[in-house]
Amino acid sequence: MASVKDRNGREASYDNSQRRAAPNPDTGPKGASAGLQYSGLEAYFGHHRQSAGSSLLRLLRSPFSSLLTWLVIAVALALPMGLTVMLDNVSGLTENLEGSSKITIYMKLTEDDQNALQLSQQIAQRQDVDSVEFISRHEALEEFKELSGWGDVLAYLDNNPLPSVIVVQPAEHVDSAGKVAGLTEKLESLSGVDNVQVDLQWVQRLNALFAVLKRVVIALAALFGVAVILIIGNTIRLAIENRRDEIIVVKLVGGTDPYVRRPFLYTGFWYGFIGAALAWCLVNISLLWIANPVNQLAALYYSRFNLHGLSFADTFLLMLFGGFLGIAGAWIAVKRHLDDIEPQ
Repeated sequence: MASVKDRNGREASYDNSQRRAAPNPDTGPKGASAGLQYSGLEAYFGHHRQSAGSSLLRLLRSPFSSLLTWLVIAVALALPMGLTVMLDNVSGLTENLEGSSKITIYMKLTEDDQNALQLSQQIAQRQDVDSVEFISRHEALEEFKELSGWGDVLAYLDNNPLPSVIVVQPAEHVDSAGKVAGLTEKLESLSGVDNVQVDLQWVQRLNALFAVLKRVVIALAALFGVAVILIIGNTIRLAIENRRDEIIVVKLVGGTDPYVRRPFLYTGFWYGFIGAALAWCLVNISLLWIANPVNQLAALYYSRFNLHGLSFADTFLLMLFGGFLGIAGAWIAVKRHLDDIEPQ
């Protein structure tokens, strides 16, 4: 507390703790400097917003020429993307085929049906086996007579030349060629087994073919990506030439190169992004067009295969890739042609 006297000589008290400290003009940024700094950032982001909006509006003002460019970009992006989707669908189908392949065990001719039946019961108890079917030597011979048509000839045989057969269905978690091969090796080591066959070789060959096709698709995607960059770069070059006088005036009044470059970069982005969106539409329309025949074909083979389209992640990558190609093509054109335009 402190006391003071007013003009009439009366004392008055007040609390020093309630007084507000006077601001120190020497601490913190100056008002004008802070205002200028804030205005600079606001102007920077404001020009980004203005450039993005004005570049899109400029493209929409000439819809025919812009649509032609977008369609060319869409076709260039849709071809490798569509091939990728088809390979993914077929690869998923072969994975199901790997898991559904059966293993056939042929017993030695010296093994009788009773020993083969006991072995089949032991195999059925394995964790990596779903089901087991036992075919006796007599059943195998009768089936061979029926299918081959040589029943009369086989009737003159003194002994049954066919062995007992055990057909093994792997469990669901045995869903790859490597796991099936491991199970096959274990079954071959069992006593009384003469030969083990599994029909996976054609699937392995098909997977090897898919590996080659995937690399071909990557090469095509790279080539079409370069083509998109060149298309957008040439389009931006023409836009720069059409706006040469405007660029010269902006540079005369103090416009920097980034300031002049920014609208063209956004133009390239819109070309790539909208072209990628149209490519997404083309791919999905094509998938819808062939979905019904594919489903009918799968139904004829008693398969539950369903054709799937682009996932959310694939769509996001497609849009990102298209926008990146647009910016890359615009940057190359701007760097090469815009720097040559200087006021005389």
